[in-house]
Amino acid sequence: MRLSDLAKGSTVLLGVIVAGYLSTTYVDQRFAEPKVSKWAAPASTSACVDSTGSWKNWPWPNVPALSPKCD
Repeated sequence: MRLSDLAKGSTVLLGVIVAGYLSTTYVDQRFAEPKVSKWAAPASTSACVDSTGSWKNWPWPNVPALSPKCD
């Protein structure tokens, strides 16, 4: 193994690590639930179907099967 091969391999490995970290940070900022104060009123955060058949607390376009009915 030559020194140039080691440098290329190290650069690729470092690039993969940095890309993984940045994508994880992006996903955490984009899709994580917002932090709520412990003094805030409790809210239902689980997805459910109301009496009209529409979804509540479900922001994504896909829907889970066998979802519970809302209270």
